[in-house]
Amino acid sequence: MRLTVIGTGYLGATHAACMADLGHEVVGVDVDAGKVAALRAGRVPFHEPGLAAMVARHTGSGRLRFTTSYEEAGAFGQVHFVCVGTPQRGDCDGADLTCVEEAFARIARHARKGALLVGKSTVPVGTAARLADRHPVEIAWNPEFLREGFAVRGTLRPDRLVFGVRTPRAERLLRQVYAPVLAAGTALVVTDFATAELVKTAANSFLATKISFINAMAEVCEAAGGDVRDLARALGRDERIGGAFLGAGVGFGGGCLPKDIRAFTHRAAELGVDLGFLRHVDAINMRRRDRAVALARELCGGTLLGTRVAVLGAAFKPDSDDVRDSPALNVAARLGLEGADVTVYDPEAMDNARKAFPLLGYAVSLEEALRGAELVLHLTEWPQFREIDPRWAVRLVRHPRVVDGRGVLDADRWTAAGWHFRALGRPAPEGAGGERRRG
Repeated sequence: MRLTVIGTGYLGATHAACMADLGHEVVGVDVDAGKVAALRAGRVPFHEPGLAAMVARHTGSGRLRFTTSYEEAGAFGQVHFVCVGTPQRGDCDGADLTCVEEAFARIARHARKGALLVGKSTVPVGTAARLADRHPVEIAWNPEFLREGFAVRGTLRPDRLVFGVRTPRAERLLRQVYAPVLAAGTALVVTDFATAELVKTAANSFLATKISFINAMAEVCEAAGGDVRDLARALGRDERIGGAFLGAGVGFGGGCLPKDIRAFTHRAAELGVDLGFLRHVDAINMRRRDRAVALARELCGGTLLGTRVAVLGAAFKPDSDDVRDSPALNVAARLGLEGADVTVYDPEAMDNARKAFPLLGYAVSLEEALRGAELVLHLTEWPQFREIDPRWAVRLVRHPRVVDGRGVLDADRWTAAGWHFRALGRPAPEGAGGERRRG
């Protein structure tokens, strides 16, 4: 089929490349001429494993093209996917739909007769119906469930597809688009507009709630002398709960979960429904950053003034260069405000971090970040950080003190190497880090 993808950011570029990989002819559209030029040359302006090679392969074969022309896109496509951003509004927690509304209006003006416009952007419930009433074209909603770092795999082999449609024809066209995915056994839910919109926001809200729940339990563990990792393992063995998203630490960030739960709460309030518990989920998440700073302060005797701190991580999660609402950078900035001399290192997100927080210091390598440090904070769970040999690292730092903000480092191994070790939700280990607290 001939498809167009409106918006070539993280969602759009991934969707366009994956649709080409499924065998479709695809045109990606964006108003940013620089982004279009980069994609035409096979370059992806962000880090996502496997995506750059896929874009280069399909632009080279001619199956994937990029343009700034809505007129060209409208004449080309049978199905048009709208994949533009919905950031948080500046005046409230609601979603800013300016780009979505403009994209639908522009492609609707140029779409040929019989075309289907499909929304993939995360929007407040009721948006699809309003757009369908406003434009004389057929509309469907097909929410995305991408996870940064796993986006290509998640698009080609998703755990489910959701089609929000009003007609059998719209369902039939979407089944054609996703025929190879459905043939592989992917579950399909066909539903109405409102439910399709709610699936994404409800899923993100549930995941955020699960993360904040285990982080609240981490606070209880710290107060009682328990170990949140053992607690999470025990909870995860319950098949009703499962172990995913039970990793306690400095909490979630990025461009989706924080803004989506706030926008969902805002929209629910407009509909007369109180989802106030999501405000508590958000508050728990934010105070984990406070606790990371407090642990750093405790390890340094009550003050961070003048302390040379190495922050390992800038991206909000590994396998990404996305620093939007990054817990790692937020904590780094707070340390700087308390007078610490902060140096940040991340394998992929350095350029974005410098743009977002230009006053922080940055290292070109892990070794440079550690050299001379008086405190180390592990804040993004990159494999190369998890695999650090603490015996190697202890020879680089000035004072061997570490805060594990992701709960994945081996406390006994680090302590045996001479480190004073602390982690969120876990008691201080015996040995170099001080005597283990008892509950």
